[in-house]
Amino acid sequence: MASRTPPPCTLTDLAALPAAQEAAAALLVEGFRDHWPDAWPDLDSARQEVAGMLAAERLARAALAPDGTLLGWIGGIPEYDGLVWELHPLVVRADGRGQGVGRALVADLETLCAARGGLTLMLGTDDEDGMTTLAGADLYPDVLGALAAIQDRKGHPFGFYRRCGFSLIGVIPDANGRGKPDILMGKRIGK
Repeated sequence: MASRTPPPCTLTDLAALPAAQEAAAALLVEGFRDHWPDAWPDLDSARQEVAGMLAAERLARAALAPDGTLLGWIGGIPEYDGLVWELHPLVVRADGRGQGVGRALVADLETLCAARGGLTLMLGTDDEDGMTTLAGADLYPDVLGALAAIQDRKGHPFGFYRRCGFSLIGVIPDANGRGKPDILMGKRIGK
């Protein structure tokens, strides 16, 4: 596998960038509009999400272009007394995707969570609009069999996370309504 050139960005604490926090909220609305429009349907809900991610026990990291423009951001929430961290959310500007920004943010979060004692980084990635073979299907009675046979239909984010080293660790059938599962992924990060 060829090594990738690091993205032309600086990774830093979103909490230290008050001016970028409004851009982070706008990016949530824009970035999730096409496939998960109910996630952050408006700027007010997105502002609340950003504010919540700035809590001292959480992590919120920003990727900045050389000119200071926000390219994307990622959050981490401690669970299980800090042994497990939830990656939530991750968003990269549309014109910055495919350039390593998301991978850089994920790698940065892994390092910071491990430094805080984390052993596992996990996430849930919903399929509400038929992007995988799990959507629109009755996953019972063989939920794990369906998960083992998952296929991407329309560029679902689980493929990106697999390329970042995450494994499929479960699925919650009907998490978002009948036939709309939440796909769970995880990765060992600590020693």
